[in-house]
Amino acid sequence: MDLEWLNYLPAWFLIFFRVLAFFMTLPLFSYGTIPNMVKIGLGAYMAWVMFFIVDPEPVPFDAMYPLFVMKEVMLGLFVGIAANMIVSAVQTAGAFIDYKMGFLVANVIDPQTGAQTPLTGGFLNAFAVLLLFAIDGHHLMIEGIFYSYEYVPLDQMFLPFSDGGITYFVVETFSTVFYIAFQIAFPIVGILFLVDVALGMMSRAVPQMNVFVVGLPVKIFLGLPIMMLMMPGFLETISELAVRIGETMVSLLQLFGGA
Repeated sequence: MDLEWLNYLPAWFLIFFRVLAFFMTLPLFSYGTIPNMVKIGLGAYMAWVMFFIVDPEPVPFDAMYPLFVMKEVMLGLFVGIAANMIVSAVQTAGAFIDYKMGFLVANVIDPQTGAQTPLTGGFLNAFAVLLLFAIDGHHLMIEGIFYSYEYVPLDQMFLPFSDGGITYFVVETFSTVFYIAFQIAFPIVGILFLVDVALGMMSRAVPQMNVFVVGLPVKIFLGLPIMMLMMPGFLETISELAVRIGETMVSLLQLFGGA
């Protein structure tokens, strides 16, 4: 019986660990509403498909093998978290909007992540997830997993965390998240800021008026229609967000690969 395929089993496990780490942190795939067994099964299937595409050389199962496993898991986790940070800009924009509309005092549990999220952030995030599926954003992320082997091959043992480019990339990604969040929230936040200015002027002209009682319903009355009007621009921003996710994954993979 030919048992030559056993020599390639360690290489398949390395591919499986990278793919599974991707699925545990990538947007759309990492949500808590997807059972862990489904993620593991999908990771095993994708690793089986990618094994024939990557066509790796046999990896020896020796004392250095645990280091390769750690490298694959860390690579998948860091690249998935970087992509997830870009998607979190939607909830950050929702927090900005809720702060101006007065909804920030009430948070809800997001069933996808299990964390507390602003009301508007959860609403916008639901639209963002649906749109990412509609424009094949999940295919773009899976392509990032496939192309990761062009930048970081299996035989690369260490990731260059000491490189200053990684630190600069993290800072740039954080700034990108807040830039996208501000871009999404600016129409509502800007108009509600003008409402605050108008209420301040009215409180000076009519001291008997309680602006704290009047201001909250006025902001809600104006904020919700404005949110409906901004939805076309929001959908266009999410389309650009999918492209930004792909660029972020490729940039980080290039840094890890030493390119």
